[in-house]
Amino acid sequence: MKEFIGRQRELDALDGICKKEGFQMMVLYGRRRVGKSTLLQKFIEGKKSIFYTAVRSSSQRNLKLLSDYVVAALAPEMQGISFDSYEQLFHWIGEKAKNERIIFIIDEFPYMAEQDKSLLSVLQKYIDREWITGNIFFILSGSSISFMEDEVLSEKSPLFGRRTSQLKLKAFNYREAAEFVPKYSFEDKAVVYGVTGGIAKYLAMFDDGLSLDDNLKNLFFSDTGYLYEEPNNLLTQEFKNVSLYNAIIEAVASGRNRIVTIADLTHMEKTQVSHAVANLVSTGILSKDYAITDESNKRKVQYVLADNMFRFWYQFVSPGVSMIDYGRGDVYYENVVKNNIAHYMGSVFEDMCRYFTMDAGCTGELACMVMKVGKWWGTNPAKKEETDIDVVGIDTIGKQAVIGECKYKNELLDKSVFEQLEERKDLLNKKYQVVQFLLFSKSGFSDWIKTNAQTKNIFMVDLPRLYK
Repeated sequence: MKEFIGRQRELDALDGICKKEGFQMMVLYGRRRVGKSTLLQKFIEGKKSIFYTAVRSSSQRNLKLLSDYVVAALAPEMQGISFDSYEQLFHWIGEKAKNERIIFIIDEFPYMAEQDKSLLSVLQKYIDREWITGNIFFILSGSSISFMEDEVLSEKSPLFGRRTSQLKLKAFNYREAAEFVPKYSFEDKAVVYGVTGGIAKYLAMFDDGLSLDDNLKNLFFSDTGYLYEEPNNLLTQEFKNVSLYNAIIEAVASGRNRIVTIADLTHMEKTQVSHAVANLVSTGILSKDYAITDESNKRKVQYVLADNMFRFWYQFVSPGVSMIDYGRGDVYYENVVKNNIAHYMGSVFEDMCRYFTMDAGCTGELACMVMKVGKWWGTNPAKKEETDIDVVGIDTIGKQAVIGECKYKNELLDKSVFEQLEERKDLLNKKYQVVQFLLFSKSGFSDWIKTNAQTKNIFMVDLPRLYK
């Protein structure tokens, strides 16, 4: 098992809240496998705590199990006592918290709340009447993002206004993900990020004592691999009509990125597609992208696979299911997948470069502050053709911008790429002045680029620089 990696900022935040006097309540949420439980377990090391992970069972079963955990943590000499209701249990916890700091964590809280519709109101009652004067650090954690946002955090929730902090735990960025495979080359580290999306559970399964190819074959292209059926497992946990959501994801993976084109391909009503797409966006599987600087243009909205694991799976694993089930996943990987990974990594590399741009723009490395980053797409009126700009970082106050081009190829980035980028600078909204050109290359830069970088205001970034 790998040692705990990263999350220092989150741990510091939890420790800081825990040290505050009196009642504290945090709502922690994020997609499945992102590392919420592992983070909380690390946080409570050496601390007196109740850590209960709810189960998909009856309210009575969760009450019994939670009671056992509470008694074992707070009064092990009383093991065997039972509570007839959550009211009795929460009152008992409140009494204990009058004299000592108690960390009380309910993980996968939606499982409990969905079985007992009154639970949120019961919690509200005990927070307001008893816990608020005690010394409890109460943490509600959940993987159902829609439930946590709609039923726990929203104004309609009985718990609205009770939390003192919240944290939506995100996937690791590409630099953090690299810490899971320190022995790998920069290129292999990038691919690991590209197929896991920075999800902690998936990253922890990579063994950098094996080759990248072997890891991919073992995890994705074997019928016993953990990630072989992962998308279906996640969809089953989130949605009732899995086939509907699967069809929509397949449509987006094939390049349909608007509601109308998804509906045409899937033969569904646009209202049905729109509702399902909104659910997929809320879970982080899809994202709704706008052309930066043109956010108000509704025609420039597209839906893309935001989850890299899903993107990789639907592009490569789904077409090879028959061969994988037949026990020939390794053959399929070697002949179909391996030589196409570099092409797949193109869009992943762009995401990495956008992250770098935001970071470098905040730390003063670029010619302007970067307060927002994205990409731009639209029509080039001079050439009357569709085009895009891979990276656009803007300073919304100073009205300045940096723009960039990304090339994940086994060749040096040359003069022609820069000239194309330079031509496109006038396509951005005129209120932004382009003050720097960013060139990102997997394999480095030609002598012309290196020689003219200063005079042409070019900022060069290769793979080693991305990971610096």
